[in-house]
Amino acid sequence: MALLTFDRIGITGVAASVPTQKIVNADSTGFFTPKEVKSTIQKTGIAERRVADAKTCASDLCCAAAEALLKEMSIERNEIDVLIFVSQTPDYRMPVTGTILQDRLGLAQTTAAFDINLGGSGYVYGLALAYSFAQQESIRKVLLLDGETRTKVCSFKDKVTGLLFGDGGSATIVEKIDHDNPTYFSLNSDGSRSHMLWIKGGGYRHPSSAETLRAKEYEDGSIRSDEQVAIDGAGFFDFASREIPADMVQIFEYAGENYEGIDFYLLHQADKFLNDQIAKKMKVPQDKFPYSILKFVNTSSVSIPLTMVSEIRDELRQDKNRLFLSGYGAGLSWASAITSIDRCLI
Repeated sequence: MALLTFDRIGITGVAASVPTQKIVNADSTGFFTPKEVKSTIQKTGIAERRVADAKTCASDLCCAAAEALLKEMSIERNEIDVLIFVSQTPDYRMPVTGTILQDRLGLAQTTAAFDINLGGSGYVYGLALAYSFAQQESIRKVLLLDGETRTKVCSFKDKVTGLLFGDGGSATIVEKIDHDNPTYFSLNSDGSRSHMLWIKGGGYRHPSSAETLRAKEYEDGSIRSDEQVAIDGAGFFDFASREIPADMVQIFEYAGENYEGIDFYLLHQADKFLNDQIAKKMKVPQDKFPYSILKFVNTSSVSIPLTMVSEIRDELRQDKNRLFLSGYGAGLSWASAITSIDRCLI
């Protein structure tokens, strides 16, 4: 089992960036009927979206967050030894965006830089790697950048995904700390269900062609091409409602901790109803589950750091908080973590 343990490593800074363009879902009645829009908002809690313009990439949003964070933390560029970029909407097919960000941010050429191609689980997977690097004697600071411009690969005429996704970027500093911080990770995957959330066309199994780019109409009235996101909504809901609670049980048993010791539960912001159901199933007070989905919708793996910054910033800046993190999404993949943040610069 991919169960990991760390200590005296921690998150010392977090920043996030979102596009200025805001779309209110209640006004999105061009393709969707008012009834469909109302039903989506009631079921998911998704009210507003931030959408990047044609020239803005996920790397731009991450770069903005990183510049702000490095400045506020007074970090010298040569202190960053590793840069990890998490995204499924990179700048190019080749090269990796991580190396481009190393140059844009003015980091040393001795900086390790690479990409992780994961969806909703990506931030927690990225943290696990960041903690792994940070425990090495020669590594001073790890910069974890997580960004998505998911709206660029969604059809706004898809009945399932058309109102659900937004864009954002984040930056997180992970480094050695001078006090105990027992941290645990659980990393999981199930490729047999990969078709539940995917973009079929445009890769090397089904290369781009006139056919993959052609918009098609489906039985539910959705219109999208094979190069836009398709999701089995019911199947994905069933997956998350079963696997996330099970993973919570596993990691808490592994850590030897109890639910009452957690100050905040930071779950991927895919569906408020789903996360509320998980809270009830695990008998955890719902006020321990902060939400950013009402403001920023589903920003894929960015949703966890974005929730930190937008919803519990003051708490994370002022006190020591024990956190449970859970991300889940395309792959299918899911990951959980238990860690503490002690007066983080956020």
